[in-house]
Amino acid sequence: MTLSVPKTPKITIRPMQYRDLEPVKALMQRCSDQETSQRLITIDRELKQVGSWYGLRKFLSLLPYSSQEDRRIYVAEQKQEILGLIQVSPFNSTRTTWRVERVLLSENNHQLDSVVSQKKIGSQLLRHCLENIWEARTWILEVNVNDKHHLALYRENGFQPLAQMIYWRITSKQIAELAKEESNLPNLLPVSNADAPLLYQLDCVSMPPLLRQIFDRHIQDFKSNFLQTAISKIRQWLEQKEIFRGYVFEPQRKAAIGYFRLEFAKDGSRPHQAQLTVNPAYTWLYPQLIAQMSQIANQKQSAVASSLAKNQGLELVSADYQPEREEYLTKIGASPTENTLLMSRSVWHKIRETKPLEGLQLSEVLQGLKPAQTPIPSRISWLQSLSKSYQQQSKKEFFPTPREDNYNSSEEKSAESSKPPNHGHHA
Repeated sequence: MTLSVPKTPKITIRPMQYRDLEPVKALMQRCSDQETSQRLITIDRELKQVGSWYGLRKFLSLLPYSSQEDRRIYVAEQKQEILGLIQVSPFNSTRTTWRVERVLLSENNHQLDSVVSQKKIGSQLLRHCLENIWEARTWILEVNVNDKHHLALYRENGFQPLAQMIYWRITSKQIAELAKEESNLPNLLPVSNADAPLLYQLDCVSMPPLLRQIFDRHIQDFKSNFLQTAISKIRQWLEQKEIFRGYVFEPQRKAAIGYFRLEFAKDGSRPHQAQLTVNPAYTWLYPQLIAQMSQIANQKQSAVASSLAKNQGLELVSADYQPEREEYLTKIGASPTENTLLMSRSVWHKIRETKPLEGLQLSEVLQGLKPAQTPIPSRISWLQSLSKSYQQQSKKEFFPTPREDNYNSSEEKSAESSKPPNHGHHA
């Protein structure tokens, strides 16, 4: 009697659909209750907004030139039940580098009752993206240094650390104090497409060579056409935020030496996000640029009626290769809120052969090496053959071969033997 072992239902990885909105919201709610990272909670909030404007988002994804905002969401399903989710997006305009924004795994499911099962589902989600997004040559992600489960998951799937990141929070009171300082920036200019080469050079010089190679950004990453600008305005309106940008121009060197981007949250649901890019030789710009952003944030906070927006503060990040920024943020009293690890891995896709190598014959391999027609002798080959024949003729004239000498000597001997003997008589 044979015992039949029940087969484990196969886990299916597929793109997120409209019918998955409610299960995904429930999954995000369970994960966000245990999540301490404000950065990841912000990403979850963006996922929750998908349900309210799913049709508009689907329409925007079909438009051209919207690849920079092309977020893809895949779910792991078993028996019509969502076990996990992964969210990825292209990091640059050429789409050679992609970013893993979030991996969510259900912890209250009986299928994921162990850490091993969670790693298995997470690995399937990651490998699905690595194998199916063929345009991606490099993948990057950020993980909290205290999140041991996700850190082990990423390491097992080939991700290696690149840099340590520290997120800082500047309170609203500190913003008001920094706004009182004068920002002496006479060459502070607004950003346009004409400034893309300057911003690209600044981006390249502000990071180590390894990160520059992995990020693989080009001038096109710092440009935006009319359609991209319109889509960005729509998304800002939907997400209740406003963006301000500017850069510092150095007239003597004709280069950009500093850049800032301030994302002001009107609804107060998240802290205001700041992005700084400073040339390592001009670190004295940190006080000036942060004061400039504080003035903008303070002015906007006074105009916003929401009390939450006035108390959200300002958040920005520093890397371990930016010690001057970390020193200045510590000096002004900014508090570190999260330590993350920037990780990356490369992808080499295997090219499938159209014909198996075992069935190839040597004649088939060398078939492409045969000339299509009889080769025509060139002028050089004709001269070489002519000079060779001339050398052989000269050698015969001046240096006769031994065979010819033997032939001549034998003829002489035969001629002498044919003469009649001379016994001293004269004819």
